[in-house]
Amino acid sequence: MVKVKVCGITNLEDAMTAINAGADAVGFIMFKGSKRYISPMEVRHITKELPPFVTKVGVFVNEDRASVLEILSYAGLDFAQLHGNETPDYCRYIGEKRVIKVFRFNSIEEVKKVKDYENVASSILLDTFSKENFGGTGKSFDWNIAKKAKEISKLPLILSGGLNNENVSEAIKTVEPFAVDVCSGVELHPGKKDKEAVENFIKVSKCMA
Repeated sequence: MVKVKVCGITNLEDAMTAINAGADAVGFIMFKGSKRYISPMEVRHITKELPPFVTKVGVFVNEDRASVLEILSYAGLDFAQLHGNETPDYCRYIGEKRVIKVFRFNSIEEVKKVKDYENVASSILLDTFSKENFGGTGKSFDWNIAKKAKEISKLPLILSGGLNNENVSEAIKTVEPFAVDVCSGVELHPGKKDKEAVENFIKVSKCMA
């Protein structure tokens, strides 16, 4: 069964909505340039209230690597999802068991770059390429790129980028990812989730065997 991560969480209510609906992971965006930014202190308050066995992910973009480790510990996070230009050495510093490395490829020819992260990340996440944003664009991308990444890398693949209740079934059928990651596709507005949309997204995703 495919795993589901709900990202862009900014409050406890939305976190619990996702978890109660069956989400395997929740994500908190620690990048100050995001409309969905949440501070480490706010994340800490939320994660303390969450039930066990739920994976908690912090999303970072070109953050100082020592700061990433400090925030992971302080905020009670399990993984660092790295959306920037973080190198393999950077990932190795954080620790391969704690890194989800994000790629935003503009063409299928670029996919070979995932091989450089084979031994320094626990999984890879593919998102939509954008010059202006590091995620949360609400736009999907060519899923053939994701299929190619699956062929090249042995790491579990998380599919993101413009997923919603209308396209997630097709995405899962096409790519057969380890997990799907949704953010803007289940929002009322940036930072606030739509309860019904979250519940439906997870239900549809989990029904895809």
